[in-house]
Amino acid sequence: MIVILKQKASQEEVAKLTKQLEAKGVIVNPVIGTEKSILGLVGDTTKIDPSSIEANGIVERVMKVQEPFKKANRMFHPEPTIVDVNGVKIGGNKIAMIAGPCSVESEEQITDIAKEVKDIGANFLRGGAFKPRTSPYAFQGLKYEGLELLKKARENTGLPIVTELMSPYDIETFVENVDVIQVGARNMQNFDLLKELGKIDKPILLKRGLSATIEEWLMSAEYIMAGGNENVILCERGIRTFETYTRNTLDLSAIPAVKKLSHLPVVVDPSHSAGKYWMVEPLAKAAIAVGADGLIIEVHNDPANALCDGPQSIKPNKFAKLMEELKVIAAAVGREI
Repeated sequence: MIVILKQKASQEEVAKLTKQLEAKGVIVNPVIGTEKSILGLVGDTTKIDPSSIEANGIVERVMKVQEPFKKANRMFHPEPTIVDVNGVKIGGNKIAMIAGPCSVESEEQITDIAKEVKDIGANFLRGGAFKPRTSPYAFQGLKYEGLELLKKARENTGLPIVTELMSPYDIETFVENVDVIQVGARNMQNFDLLKELGKIDKPILLKRGLSATIEEWLMSAEYIMAGGNENVILCERGIRTFETYTRNTLDLSAIPAVKKLSHLPVVVDPSHSAGKYWMVEPLAKAAIAVGADGLIIEVHNDPANALCDGPQSIKPNKFAKLMEELKVIAAAVGREI
């Protein structure tokens, strides 16, 4: 339920109404804007009579929220959320660029790539330390050693690091060492993990599940936000369809759909979407054109010999060319890179 307030409502009147609503057993989330202020009611609102709230002199109208997600709902938070990561923002007018290899392979590899993508214009360094793989015989990542190598790359470049968390038992380690914690597609509905991530104060990059609907994706974000951590960034990385030519099918329609439904920033992963390096460029351009707040791109200095996902990685020189072309598209839609 949403309570829309009149513009001239005083702080004292809003506080009084909030107290009255909380007495009815709901949680009240105030959103005070320059043009419009609202109170978002979370909890069992079935016993609350909207007309009794509208009788209050500072209330303009009351609206029921049909969607099951509340905190992630744009009605609760009309202004787009901007997630601040050590002074670097995801959301807003500037498009975030996250780049790096699928997996951390060595200190030289991750440090060299970090320096190159930073010089090209990336704001964040991505790199997998823990790798969820379909095959138990595939490279699983360097794990804790990989985290240490990511930290060294960060020391050398200043780039905030984005890496995937696999287990709730490693949350404390990630909070201490990682700037943005990634929840992979396979863990999007690992609700125990999401609940624990809701208890921390660290940005979460939540990838869409392999066959998840938009509502299911937003409900996973709701699990994190309901715990108190509202620093959630959504990531569209392609979904599983009947098509087998590409690794996944990039759902570009999800970006404007989520923008309509939610205030959370959305980034796109064109590398995992297609699984083919030569598709990264056109898909990245399309993502910016439809409103993505950022891109997460796999960049590797030697894709042919990469230990993980080499076929979908691009070389630094291709990334540099792509960045220049993306700036033109960003400018055309009123954004900047």
